Formats: sequence, C-alpha cells, structure tokens
Amino acid sequence: MAPREPILTLVPIAELRPTQMTVGYREVEEKRRRWRDHDSEKKEKFLGSHMIPTLLGPKKRHYVIDHHHLSRALQLEGVEAVLVTVVADLHKLDKDAFWTVCDHKSWAHPYDADGVRQDFKAIPKAVADLADDPFRSLAGELRRAGGFAKDTTPFSEFLWADFLRRNMKAKHVESDFAEALERALQLAKSQDAGYLPGWCGPVSG
Repeated sequence: MAPREPILTLVPIAELRPTQMTVGYREVEEKRRRWRDHDSEKKEKFLGSHMIPTLLGPKKRHYVIDHHHLSRALQLEGVEAVLVTVVADLHKLDKDAFWTVCDHKSWAHPYDADGVRQDFKAIPKAVADLADDPFRSLAGELRRAGGFAKDTTPFSEFLWADFLRRNMKAKHVESDFAEALERALQLAKSQDAGYLPGWCGPVSG
C-alpha cells in the first residue's frame, strides 16, 4: 500500500481536545522561552514544520495525541491556530468506542497529577485546562540532562514521571528543582529504573 500524503489542516488551538490530563508547567515555560528566542521568520518556519498529530474524533473534533506542551506554550504566546495532521479518522465512532480505541492504541493517558488513572470523562476539554504535574516537568528535564534516552514508547516521559513520583516527595521537586534533578539523575542510573523506556543503565566503576 502506498503511504498517503498527510492531510494538513489549520485548527484553532482553543478547539483542540487533549488526550491526557496533565502537562509539566515548567516544560511549557521552557517551550515559551524557546519560542520567544525565534525571530518572526524562524517562528513561521517552526510552525510549518511542527505539525500537531491529531485524531478526528466524535463531532469531527481534533484530539491531540502528541505535543500537548507545545500546543499550550504556543497558545500562551498568542498563537491562535496550528497546523495539524490527522493520524486516524474516528469521527464515526461514539464517544465510548472512540476512547476504547484510544486506550488500546496508547493514544490517551487518563492519569491525573498524582499518577492515578481516571475515567476518560475527566480528561479536560481544552488544552488550556491541562493540570500541572511537577514530576512530568522533572522527567522532561531529566531526559534533557541525559538521564534517559528519547524513546518511541507512548507517554514514556509519563512513565518516568511516575517512577520519580514513587521515589521522591512532591515538595522536594517544588522547593528545589535543581536538587531534585540531581536526585532524579541518581535514581535514573539505578537498577530500579531498568524497566523504563530509554534507560541508559547504571554507572560503571
């Protein structure tokens, strides 16, 4: 079968539906800083090359399956619409069937800021309503610091966030992020983290 050309659509960010409950607010702020560093030509090029993958869901709404942090960052920076590419057209399904498919395909992550699974109805209806998970921010920073490798496993950073949540206190992350990152780097090299995607192994010697 010949691969189909992606269909690109310009969609207002305010109309995008999330498929997860949280983002890391520090991650969002980092993406905002990087966006502000671009001149207008670079911003245009960036928007043209960073398409948001979506599912066409019930009532032909676009459900974001990646780049929630980027979508929220661009929205906060005043960008009104983004190019999306439709990964699958599921608009004929009713809501329950739609979320069942999302669940089986790992296209949704209905876990709250405490890492507890919720009903799909609890997923917010707008990118602007995503809650903060400080451990998701810590996991993102941990990956950038070389604590683990980028991996194609869906929601891999949330798996790392959950691991860190089970081994560290939230107030530690919120009161001293730099120190929490040092601790996270130690934990990432431990055998306990060996089951996680992108694990780089213990330090030898």
